[in-house]
Amino acid sequence: MRNEMMHRPVVKKELVAFMREKQKQLTGKLGQIEQTAHEKEVPIIPHETVVFLQFLLGQMKPKQILEIGTAIGFSSSLMAQYVGDGHVTTIDRYDVMIKKARETYKQLGLEDKVTLLEGQAADVLPTLDGPYDFIFMDSAKSKYIEFLPECLRLLRKGGVLMVDDVFQAGTILDPIEDIPRGQRAIHRKLNLFLNTVMDHPQLTSSLIPLGDGVILITKEADHVDVATTSE
Repeated sequence: MRNEMMHRPVVKKELVAFMREKQKQLTGKLGQIEQTAHEKEVPIIPHETVVFLQFLLGQMKPKQILEIGTAIGFSSSLMAQYVGDGHVTTIDRYDVMIKKARETYKQLGLEDKVTLLEGQAADVLPTLDGPYDFIFMDSAKSKYIEFLPECLRLLRKGGVLMVDDVFQAGTILDPIEDIPRGQRAIHRKLNLFLNTVMDHPQLTSSLIPLGDGVILITKEADHVDVATTSE
């Protein structure tokens, strides 16, 4: 499985290379996992997002983190370094990825620090209680708008929801008529997601051009209701 998102950055390639090569690299086993994944085109977050996550979580000092979309367990392993005596919970439905993620946690000695829940996020999320200080969503892009209400229910007031790959290589701005038919559902639902979180009076959001686009969302009230269907 080729990591397409590594080849779809939304800033100049020279700047991407600078951010990926000049910023401090990971060391030890986690660094080796990152390097191998990039060499083999395994889908993990790009290094510029790694560095941003390190900075953000270092400032937030979260105790409870939820991730939607485990992949090989790299990002959850990275986040586990910042929870202290807290915990990371992650969700994935793909058997191949689940197996690789469990191998990653075993290799890094994180089996007691990270809990991997197997199944469809739509089924798993309603079973969780939270609250979580930080939620990282990096799953099927067409599902972001569907998962949003549960994410906001589980996120504590003042917590941060970080959502990856929201720009679709910049095509998120294109008219839907210019989008290949097979990708129009993703285009439509991602636009709905972005409009929903950016316009909501009880959410504060910030778009960041890392990788294929990241959005940070802060919950400003205890209970936030969102409409998740288009007209």
